[in-house]
Amino acid sequence: MSQPTRQLFGTDGISGVAGEFPLTYESTYAIGRALGHDLLRAHVNPRVIIGQDTRESSGWIADRVTLGLTSLGVEVESAGIITTPGVAYLARSRKMAAGVVVSASHNPWTDNGIKVVSGSGYKLPDARELAIEQEIFALLQNPASSVAPEKDPNSSLPGNAELREAYVHWLAQGVSADLSRMRVLVDCANGAATAEAPGLFRACRVRAEFVHCDPDGKNINEQCGALHPGTVAGMVAARKGEFDLGITFDGDADRALFSDAEGNVVNGDAVLLVAGRDMQALGALVGNTVVATTMSNMGLEVALKRAGIHMLRANVGDKYVLEEMLKTGATLGGEQSGHILFRDGDATTGDGLMTALRLMEIMARSGKSLASLVSDLKVYPQTILNVRVREKVPFTKVPAVQSAIESAEKELDGNGRVVVRYSGTEALARVMVEAESEERMKAIADHIASEIKGELGL
Repeated sequence: MSQPTRQLFGTDGISGVAGEFPLTYESTYAIGRALGHDLLRAHVNPRVIIGQDTRESSGWIADRVTLGLTSLGVEVESAGIITTPGVAYLARSRKMAAGVVVSASHNPWTDNGIKVVSGSGYKLPDARELAIEQEIFALLQNPASSVAPEKDPNSSLPGNAELREAYVHWLAQGVSADLSRMRVLVDCANGAATAEAPGLFRACRVRAEFVHCDPDGKNINEQCGALHPGTVAGMVAARKGEFDLGITFDGDADRALFSDAEGNVVNGDAVLLVAGRDMQALGALVGNTVVATTMSNMGLEVALKRAGIHMLRANVGDKYVLEEMLKTGATLGGEQSGHILFRDGDATTGDGLMTALRLMEIMARSGKSLASLVSDLKVYPQTILNVRVREKVPFTKVPAVQSAIESAEKELDGNGRVVVRYSGTEALARVMVEAESEERMKAIADHIASEIKGELGL
């Protein structure tokens, strides 16, 4: 018998348009209560740390979740504006029962989301998320249990600055190289990184200039941040010679992308290559293994193989990368999109701030530019097409789409890759094709996308 599938939780929590289901006043309160019940089953007097990004809606959503938790006697402490990995760190270091982040990461300001991590700092397993969402639906079917007063003295927690400072201190004390000569341009995406990045870089004596560091509730990720890495790259190129590195975070700063000194974008695949070889040289790369995802370029696999490093592929989503790392003992993993997980320390999730520090340390120790460190990475032509869909029907149950995928794989015959999957956070089908020929790559991707649009598109 097949297992029930999650309807609310995607690859990174519950997300949607703020004010619409599942992020209404009623449902966010119910989410808090369902999480509270889950925690009370496993803990006596559970405590929760909650944080949020800079979106206009993040405050009231955090308040409603808090209200749901406190209605059951769960103690909640707010860190205010903080990154997702910051909440993960505080959950484990402060021995909390769980951590909650209100953020929609790289999505527009109109969206939002609720992410939950366990007391150990790890994202929840799928089975536990399924149990929580089943309770959410049960609560929503009982109006008496899902309606809360508009105001409550325990909600609207102001955020404890000391908590954010503790996270920044932890990151800074992990730096062993002298970063005082590093000149960087940092794009904070008008998001959560604005609360920690300036203080962190000052503590590490990095010579940093910050842009998109003035959130107004609606400008998060707006033509900036990791979704638009060309923004900071263009700025670095325009001011040639002034910066060694461009750094750009997403809205909740659990990932980062980069630019070399010439203004060339450097993605997560390249960071995995640089970090993998560095950790191998230091004896910190357990099993000489790096965990990437199905979306990582074949060029990364080839470059790692030349260095004697084996690459494993996990499903897309840093929680699935981490699951594979924990299963195999690997100490480095990540995604092309910039989620990088370093397990040679205490990190339990992708952390854009930590990734930036680690990359700067490698550059400082080696005396090499980023362009030099990634010069041998030959990237296969790759395209990703997004198709908006009515519903997420398994592709194996749509003959025309499945036939197009199988035909493409047969045509490539091992000299390229096809990955077709649904987004975990949006009603999108993503078609990724790699091939040695750009013309063939585009033709294959267009054909598959066309079949999906014809069968499932809006």
